[in-house]
Amino acid sequence: MKPFNGWRTPATLLLFMAFIMPLAFSTWAALINNFSKEAAEFTGREIGILQSLREVPGFLAFSAVFLLIFVREQSLAMVSLLLLAAGVLITGFFPSVLGLYLTTVIMSIGFHYFETVNQSLTLQWIEKDQAAHFMGKALAVKAAASILVFASTWVMFEFFNAPYQWAYVIFGGASLGLLFFVWVSFPNYSAQVEQTTTLVFRRSYWLYYALVFLSGARRQIFMVFAGFLLVEKFHYSAAAISLLFLANYVFNFLFASKLGKLIGVIGERRALTIEYVGLIGVFVAYAFVDNAQVAGALYIIDHFFFAFAIAMKTYIQKIAHPEDIASTAAVSFTINHIAAVVLPAALGLLWLYSNAAVFLFGAVLAFASLCFSQLIPNNPAIGAETRFGDGPLSRFSRLSR
Repeated sequence: MKPFNGWRTPATLLLFMAFIMPLAFSTWAALINNFSKEAAEFTGREIGILQSLREVPGFLAFSAVFLLIFVREQSLAMVSLLLLAAGVLITGFFPSVLGLYLTTVIMSIGFHYFETVNQSLTLQWIEKDQAAHFMGKALAVKAAASILVFASTWVMFEFFNAPYQWAYVIFGGASLGLLFFVWVSFPNYSAQVEQTTTLVFRRSYWLYYALVFLSGARRQIFMVFAGFLLVEKFHYSAAAISLLFLANYVFNFLFASKLGKLIGVIGERRALTIEYVGLIGVFVAYAFVDNAQVAGALYIIDHFFFAFAIAMKTYIQKIAHPEDIASTAAVSFTINHIAAVVLPAALGLLWLYSNAAVFLFGAVLAFASLCFSQLIPNNPAIGAETRFGDGPLSRFSRLSR
């Protein structure tokens, strides 16, 4: 990538945004289980509904492509970060069921639109041979922001017994301040390829769509119920949860960039195979764990496998037509959230009867992902999307162009 105005490059802008996003979102994620239970007396039912509401903007992420008719992708990313930071900042002032539902939706609109556009910009601005390593580097930057959040919240709650509002205001406000700096410091960068501003659904991308759908369903079980298990069953405090998150992100900070480089070497199929085999074991273990320390260790192991999801992004970058990147990113986020809108509430009800059944269902999803991942070819490319042809979705064509 060619430099623009010294350090003000598209890659640097992506890394700045990669830092701002978790500075806000990690605050929300670290505190939501404890805050919702202590301030609003949430049970599995309410936390499931809240998480389903959180995923509705993700389900509607396809609409981002239509906004590109009126606003540049870079500007949309900035506005999305603004909503995310503002939603987090005000969360602590609404300690009720309806209040948390409302602030969560505001935060989530910003988060999901940003993630959609950020993926698109990364795949457009970063060359294919550098993408896996760069995404690993971006994960390390996100980890650095998350480490700052989790270390600070641990200190605040462990030693000062700080009110929840302090954490939300401090990190939501810091995110807004950094966002303003980025907004005024970086120019608008032109797109290398004009992006399609209508929805594109190509039959040749069917395997990517299947993997994205299963990933969205499976990740919800981790995002919603793995942390809630630690709080409800093993009585982890807000400080302990923050410390656990801190351990996760220290690992990412140290090794995510190296994992990205490794994925570039071993290829997408092998990387995803490692991820899914590991997740099957983790979910089965979650179902039967009775020890608080083992449960915490499983949480860290589970989070470790998140880095391997880089392989799905580099896979679509290799097989997608350049002008489809923005549309495909939007469509994939919607597919990712189809199950996410329904599963948290549905599994929240199942949770009331059997914690183990929720995690065993996650193991089934991981096994299905493992089976599909074996269809990825050694060298994915346009015209070589799968090992065995277009597959079962070959009857579908593009919805629009």
